[in-house]
Amino acid sequence: MSSGGTFDALRGQLHEAATAFADGPGALEGLLRGIVDDVERAVSEPLEIFPVCHHSPASAIAMARRLREKQPKAVYLELCEDMAPLLTELRNCRLPVAVQSFASEVEGFPADWSPLSVVAPVTEASAEYQAIAYALDTPGVELVLVDRSSDHVFQWETPRDSGTPGEPPADEDTALHGDAVGVDIGDLRPRFAELEEHLLRHGRVRHWSEWWHQYVEVPLGDGDHDTYRQVMLLIGSLFRRLAPGDPHKVRVDEDRERYMWTRMREHLAATGTDPADCLYVCGAFHAASRVAEFGVHGSDSFTIGPPSGTKWRHGLIPSSHGAIEAQFGLAPGSVSIAATEWAKNVRRTGVRPYRLEGQAGTKPKKKALPAPVPAPTAVPADRLTGFLRRPPALDPLDEAELLGWSVDIVRAARRSGYLASTADAIAVFETSILLAGMRDRAKPTPYDFQDAAVTCIEKDTVPGRRDVGRLVEIMMGGDRVGQVGYDALPPLARDVHDRLAPLNLRLQQRGVQRALLDIAAQPELERCSDVLWMLRRLLPHGAARPVMGDRSLGERAIQESWDLALGTHQRSLIELGYEGVSIEQVLEQRLRRAAYDPQATAAGVLEAVEDAILYLRSSRLADELGTRALEVLATERSVDGAPEVLRRVRRLLAHYRTAEPALPGWIESFVKTGYAHYCTRLPTAFTDDDATVRQVAAMLGFLFGMEGLALSLGCDRAQLELALAQCHPADPARTALLWAAQTHLGTLTRSTLRERCDDLLGNPLALPAYPRYLSGFLHALEPVPALADFVVEAVSNAFARLPDPLLLPWLPTLIGTLRAGGAELAPLIVREAGRLFPARLTALDSWVPPWRLPQQTPPAPPTAHTDGGVALLAAHPTTCDALADLLGCDGTWATTEPVSGVALLTEHPGTAVALEALLAVG
Repeated sequence: MSSGGTFDALRGQLHEAATAFADGPGALEGLLRGIVDDVERAVSEPLEIFPVCHHSPASAIAMARRLREKQPKAVYLELCEDMAPLLTELRNCRLPVAVQSFASEVEGFPADWSPLSVVAPVTEASAEYQAIAYALDTPGVELVLVDRSSDHVFQWETPRDSGTPGEPPADEDTALHGDAVGVDIGDLRPRFAELEEHLLRHGRVRHWSEWWHQYVEVPLGDGDHDTYRQVMLLIGSLFRRLAPGDPHKVRVDEDRERYMWTRMREHLAATGTDPADCLYVCGAFHAASRVAEFGVHGSDSFTIGPPSGTKWRHGLIPSSHGAIEAQFGLAPGSVSIAATEWAKNVRRTGVRPYRLEGQAGTKPKKKALPAPVPAPTAVPADRLTGFLRRPPALDPLDEAELLGWSVDIVRAARRSGYLASTADAIAVFETSILLAGMRDRAKPTPYDFQDAAVTCIEKDTVPGRRDVGRLVEIMMGGDRVGQVGYDALPPLARDVHDRLAPLNLRLQQRGVQRALLDIAAQPELERCSDVLWMLRRLLPHGAARPVMGDRSLGERAIQESWDLALGTHQRSLIELGYEGVSIEQVLEQRLRRAAYDPQATAAGVLEAVEDAILYLRSSRLADELGTRALEVLATERSVDGAPEVLRRVRRLLAHYRTAEPALPGWIESFVKTGYAHYCTRLPTAFTDDDATVRQVAAMLGFLFGMEGLALSLGCDRAQLELALAQCHPADPARTALLWAAQTHLGTLTRSTLRERCDDLLGNPLALPAYPRYLSGFLHALEPVPALADFVVEAVSNAFARLPDPLLLPWLPTLIGTLRAGGAELAPLIVREAGRLFPARLTALDSWVPPWRLPQQTPPAPPTAHTDGGVALLAAHPTTCDALADLLGCDGTWATTEPVSGVALLTEHPGTAVALEALLAVG
């Protein structure tokens, strides 16, 4: 392990420290000496290990410097190996973006994990981006991703670790990654909670990001390569050895290290590359590994398991500083501060960073200088001893920088509504220096400045929508949001942009844009309208929102207005591209998936049928899904979806009757099956506590509304009559609903129904339940809309007959029942009341309700006919013959002499009865 005892001096110092601070060189010495052993083992490895921390400016500066010095021929990067083909597309994006692996249909994993998503965010101030840019733009350099694949991420991690059941952040920008699993390089944070608390308390900082900035970023910003590498290895070993012994986490960490070293040895053996010409970029936590497979001469005992059957899609999605902070548990604003620190270090150190050629937002590359000849690799000297002995360097106060910060924050605060002044700028300046001194710092950090600004400006109120802390974050660099360029988009997203090009909008721009479509004047915009309606169906709310215009069966708008935010929801649009090559294909797949889901309902499948007609205009798909709806309805054992089934079937029937020459076979079968199904379920539903009155009314609405079509298709009305005869509800609302159904069938007359309601009003014991009876009558308007006048009569009688001591306590219950039980049916009562009641107040005193008017006796049917009828028949024998054929009467004209009408009717009584019935029907 040791090569000449490089770290013997450091071991001696740690032995003395352990003896002085402990009761003997026991466990503490073993821990400290083990850390030194880890460092020595890593720096002695022939294949150079470069430990990094995720989104660390110090790591990025050290990486850029080392790449220009060493010029490696192969770069091994700790990143999911199946993401390699996407890295070349980074040059078509504006950072930060994230490389994503996505699977909407899973195989080999629990179904509730779907969809699976893995993201690896990339920022400019990250060591991995420097390595990627160097490898892709330097001829003869190979970039090899060696970490486990996206499939193995879910194979090795439980839902608790991977975060699949978690909710995505509510904020728009911090939710750019959704609920994806984050994969990063350099998860360098103490896993021992007590250790992190100890470091924060003694470091006089608020959170881990501030501790790292103060005690690692700043000291290592100017350090040489060997010092940087040994310090990072020391920190990684310390956190690794003090991590809790969670068997699952330990196994996953070690398996990742075995996986990576196995892949590196395979590549070295296949290509014959000299390990001295390679660079292994990994997190400092994994660099201090102790597995047997460690190193180019490690054992080959690890076997990589096969992937599952899940089909993965890969692409780039936009990211942001806020999204990275939210996903990896960093302090708000820390990534923005790191970006500012990165730009400052580049200017201060003179290091020329690597940037992908053609990268969005970058300047053209200058002429490359000749690459320096790499120095021969030697065993690094011990730099840890001097680094640990050296007191912290006091960074002199940069008064100009701090003064500029103070002026800028006051200016930003005034724009946001704060009453800030020059005095506040001076207070922020002085308080920043005071806080830094209290925390043993010679120079205020951005976190000290943020605390001072909040203390001096914000006070106790926030007049605007941003607090001072957020204003400082924006001033320090802001929450930069990346963008995936057109060339890096999947085919579906590019197709959407091409098809919406006639709108002349910058669709990749973030924010809301208004699109006006005058389809009548420009018919070609109708295709854009089709795309927008499908996007509204597929994308989250707000991506495409119609302001004016509607798309429903039988209607087509001639003008539309849309609010579009496709740039803001670019991630969702890109993920659609993982499901298909066009939005029509994706929508068809989703409709089929919803229809054939084991938990699908008849109402849900009918919705899919309607969407297939509205958005895809596909009769083939509509017929297929309609047949599926018929199958689902036949197997349903509840009536929960009856209202939705009724609403959608009515709409589909109206569409087919007006737009098609004949009804499709599936909807005829659906009506026939639904008639028999609801007749069978009706007696149970009337007494089932789980079925609501609205659902039972919807069943009756289906039976009464579709009765004509069902009878023409061969259904028997006796089935409905028998079903109603078997209904015996006890609930007042259902009882009233049953009375309404019997009235519709003719088994209960209006007068009998009126008498029953009068009996309820006259029975003091029944008065508390009267609002529930009215609720049942209100729901009965769905199947029997002709009862609207009777419902008005029932309510009016209650107001007229009940005394105030009974009416006033009962009135709130009545209003609440009507509002909660049938708000959508109340307009029927209002219209009917407007028809029955007088239009003017002055006519109310003399107004008599129609139901109190004396009922007129209908005229008696004629018992005899005059001779004029016979003469009329004789004058038109052809008409008489046709009428006789229609009635099925056979015979000839007996005589041409006039015959009295009474004698004729007496001679042919059957014809007389038929004529009387025909006249009554007419």
